[in-house]
Amino acid sequence: MRTVATQLISDEAKASPLSASAEATKVAVVEKLRPHLSTLMGKSGFRALLSRALALAVSEAPWLAGVQVNAEGFLELQVPNDLKLDAQQIFAGHVALVAHLLGLLVAFIGEILTIRLVCETWPLLPVNDYFNQGDDHEETN
Repeated sequence: MRTVATQLISDEAKASPLSASAEATKVAVVEKLRPHLSTLMGKSGFRALLSRALALAVSEAPWLAGVQVNAEGFLELQVPNDLKLDAQQIFAGHVALVAHLLGLLVAFIGEILTIRLVCETWPLLPVNDYFNQGDDHEETN
């Protein structure tokens, strides 16, 4: 899932590059998946899935410990605004979060439905190049 997450985050970053740590919680991939996942599992189900993905991603990007999922399912930074993050740290955190989110989706709904969901959201993404590689499936602790 890390390869897919990296590609999605890279593509979205080209469309709207991050420049400040205040934008660290604006994960365009999560925002684009939100309507599909909320339809699939409801707002509270989406919030729970995103919260779990966030908890798993903290070990890879410790700054994510200051991020919370609010009642509406949006990410909020709960640390001082003077937190200094460079673009690489933000990118790595976003990749970790999205990789775990996709990994959890595969665990819960299966790879085929996850691929379909990703294809509906990003129709130009060559998903067959990324899925079924066997190297990216995160463990869901």
